Amino acid sequence: MALRGMFVFLALAYCLNVASGTTLGVVYTEGGMVEGTNKKVGFRKYLDIFKGIPFAAPPGRFENPKPHPGWSGILKANEFKNRCLQMTLLQTGTRGGEDCLFLNIWVPQHAKVSTDLPVMVFIYGGAFLVGGSQGANFLDNYLYSGEEIAMRGNVIVVTLNYRIGTLGFLSTGDSNGPGNYGLRDQHMAIAWVHRNIRAFGGDPNSLTIFGESAGSASVNFQILSPYNKGLIRRAISQSGVALSPWATNTRPLFWAKKIAEKVGCPTNDTAKMMACMRITDPVALTLAGNLQLFNLQEPVVFGLGLSPVVDGDFIPDHPANLYPNAADVDYIAGVNDMDGHFFAGFDIPSVNRKKDTTLPSDLYKLLLGLSKEKGDPAAKDAFDLYTQSWGANPSLETIKKTVVDVETDFLFIAPTYASLCLHNQHASVGKTYTYVFNMPSRVPFFPSWMGAEHAEDLQYVFGKPFTTPLGYFPRHRDVSKYMIAYWTNFARTGDPNKGESDVPAQWPAFNCKDLQYLEINNSIKYSSVKQKLRTRFVHFWADVYPTYADVISSPTP
Repeated sequence: MALRGMFVFLALAYCLNVASGTTLGVVYTEGGMVEGTNKKVGFRKYLDIFKGIPFAAPPGRFENPKPHPGWSGILKANEFKNRCLQMTLLQTGTRGGEDCLFLNIWVPQHAKVSTDLPVMVFIYGGAFLVGGSQGANFLDNYLYSGEEIAMRGNVIVVTLNYRIGTLGFLSTGDSNGPGNYGLRDQHMAIAWVHRNIRAFGGDPNSLTIFGESAGSASVNFQILSPYNKGLIRRAISQSGVALSPWATNTRPLFWAKKIAEKVGCPTNDTAKMMACMRITDPVALTLAGNLQLFNLQEPVVFGLGLSPVVDGDFIPDHPANLYPNAADVDYIAGVNDMDGHFFAGFDIPSVNRKKDTTLPSDLYKLLLGLSKEKGDPAAKDAFDLYTQSWGANPSLETIKKTVVDVETDFLFIAPTYASLCLHNQHASVGKTYTYVFNMPSRVPFFPSWMGAEHAEDLQYVFGKPFTTPLGYFPRHRDVSKYMIAYWTNFARTGDPNKGESDVPAQWPAFNCKDLQYLEINNSIKYSSVKQKLRTRFVHFWADVYPTYADVISSPTP
């Protein structure tokens, strides 16, 4: 009877342990104790989720972030906190607040509490104007929930907030308003993760940052900044690099004066300008950084006046000169095959209107706008290059697709390949990979010829075909499974082919001679490895275009 009683006791103990789940419980961080929630996600599979942990103090207006002073008692980390203050999508109001420097953590658990897991830190996009660590939300299904990546790849996922818009990226170009506050927020979060993630079961020496669009360019800036030396082991840029023409603001004072004028601050002295803006209503400052999207006089990309700057400190030099700082970082940088479609829709709205005609003259006008610094000769040669395969009577579809190709090449592919080559040339131990994501768009009102729109990769990386299965087909779950496998293998080993997840094809490393890349969609196989993506067009923008003489200089601030 005693032996039988012992077995009953052990069985009850086991059942109670399973029922309660494997969990970290209360975690000790440098700021104090935090407690998240524990979620059962399968047989003996659990997820610890921490939402809204402060990684810095509430930021001062136009000041670098400072360490958080800490808290007493146990911080209940079970709700997403404020987004950073930003315009609404229609730019008619604002949302979020200034006290916004929080991060979220997803930790997978199995039979035992996890230890030494790879860590993936996500940086959101949104043109440096909008966005938040949780992403868009539909019925409590947040786009940037790390659940699927964490459980399928057995990695810790972290998402973070950073200041955006006027409060994150306004700069006077001098010491009175150096700018890059949003980049410094990102760095503060990365450093916090490096110092504290071991308490959550993570390996601080296996930290991968990844991001999309402005977040993708931010990833590139972070591995180039000397401030992150030794913190980041790997990085993934999805649609954007520091060399993208929209990623670096070369006229900070010009844009700062425009905002100062809107809010009634002086513009003839940067010290007085910043003193005034520090006491100006933050909502007014945020709305003053609006982006003109209609009735444009030039391509919309040139209206993005709030972005990172070369400040001589966090970004000490032109990004092209900083790649030695990333010599020991493994790096993936890739694009969506129609990343430029988003911009084309504003620059030439007829592209998306079935009954509207897009003319060759529209394409030429776009090229004149994009090459405004070089003038007519560059635009004419670009037009000849892009139309040489048209024939005498190009179809309307051909013209519209060419418009999208121009925007994609100029804004994404050419700068990405320049970044890849610089990384590969300077890499000591870091490996380089690239891809093209070309899963056809799921947006019903887009043209039938559409490939992958800007940001359409995000739903697959974050596993939405699994969390909302009724909204997707099996082919969408396939591509999501592949992307999570490649991404998390890379985070674990530095090689997307090696890790805990099987992949459908071997992804070769990149070099500037062979220019190999992986084509990512739902039917990846051996033939998905391709070479020399759009080389004639990349060559034009990267090598030929810079040789034309400048015909205009930057406007005088």
